[in-house]
Amino acid sequence: MKRNFISILDWTSEEIRNNLEYAVELKQQTKQGSCPQLFSGKTYGMFFHKPSLRTRLSFEVGIVQLGGTAVNLSEQDFKIGERESVSDVARVMSRYVDGILIRTFSHQLVLDLAKHATVPVINMLTDFNHPCQVMSDMLTVKEKLGRIDNVRIAYVGDSNNVTNSWLNMAARIPLDLRIATAPETEPDMKLVSKIRETGISTIQVTHSAKEAVQDAEIIYTDVWASMGEKNKIAERERVLKDFQVNSRLLQYAGNDALVFHCLPAERDKEITNEVIEGPQSVVFDQAENRLHAQKAILVQLDKWH
Repeated sequence: MKRNFISILDWTSEEIRNNLEYAVELKQQTKQGSCPQLFSGKTYGMFFHKPSLRTRLSFEVGIVQLGGTAVNLSEQDFKIGERESVSDVARVMSRYVDGILIRTFSHQLVLDLAKHATVPVINMLTDFNHPCQVMSDMLTVKEKLGRIDNVRIAYVGDSNNVTNSWLNMAARIPLDLRIATAPETEPDMKLVSKIRETGISTIQVTHSAKEAVQDAEIIYTDVWASMGEKNKIAERERVLKDFQVNSRLLQYAGNDALVFHCLPAERDKEITNEVIEGPQSVVFDQAENRLHAQKAILVQLDKWH
């Protein structure tokens, strides 16, 4: 039966755990020059409505490493939902490709695409969530800490699509998740309540970065204004100035805390250059793991299909 990866919640806890184990295996095989050629003769269609470095490169390289072919489509190629209906695009593409990957603004567009496609659909990013990023983050956590359960994670800064995906992960894997942000930039508290009701994780929303990072194992941040929100940067800088990840903040967490950033970074805004280049930063290991975590996701969906 066709399955998708549009949200972390699309998969069970067991499926997520098994997929992360497989990502570790695929990474080892790739490093040894023996990535399995599971996608020989397969082609994937990739939509990009937003600029992309890590997402495009990691997915395209991953598909090629698995022996497949990736075809990139931009908004200039055709306007999905305008020139052609979403349902028609989904049905036509399903006759040509083995999977559809999309990085776009509207989450509803991805849901509609998946509804009408007969091949797997992967959400490479929407304004609502970014599940592939958090799967690769969990792979990095697994590598660095040797476990993924009950990890103490302080998410510091603006609440955005990555925050939402961390909340979704907390509904599948037990976490101690602290979200430190300004009153003006809190996450969707209905979503927070929904995740709390699962009883799987501890979720804290605080207006104190210092409180959030106390004994944290992971300190995570992202840009204060995501793509499509750059007109809000001045306001975000004003309200989030006390949520910068800098050397002073790290002192409250301790020397063993690891610093994550999903990139691209606005250095010396949400995170200082000193920290991102410092000994506690694993930002580029985290970026590398996009490649391997996403290959595991692609292979799993192909097996289910």
